[in-house]
Amino acid sequence: MVQRTLSWMALAGAVVLALPGMAMAEKPKANDGMVVDSKGMTLYTYSDDTADKSACYDKCAQNWPPALVGASDTESENGDWTILTRTDGKKQWVLMGSPLYTYVGDKKKGDMTGDGKAQGKWATATMDGAD
Repeated sequence: MVQRTLSWMALAGAVVLALPGMAMAEKPKANDGMVVDSKGMTLYTYSDDTADKSACYDKCAQNWPPALVGASDTESENGDWTILTRTDGKKQWVLMGSPLYTYVGDKKKGDMTGDGKAQGKWATATMDGAD
């Protein structure tokens, strides 16, 4: 009985410690005109995507991880920031119809090494006309 109680207490403690991190998830935002995730990493758009639909899965998504939506995040009222449900069930941020991604080659805030990759199919996301 004591062992189970201690295990239960350890599990409850781990959940409490994890909650602040999960609550910190935020909508991407502008940083000097480009769009970044909540960690300050550059976000990208992919020209093979169609309006509100991602074409990047499997190996593509390993190199270009989708900008995932936090559990408490919501779309913007003006419709600039929306959420799409990917075919794998994950929720991804979309800016004015363009799904957003990070790039594994970016190692720190401000890196934009994915811009122009794949003969220009990948581009740094910008806030052109968005709120």
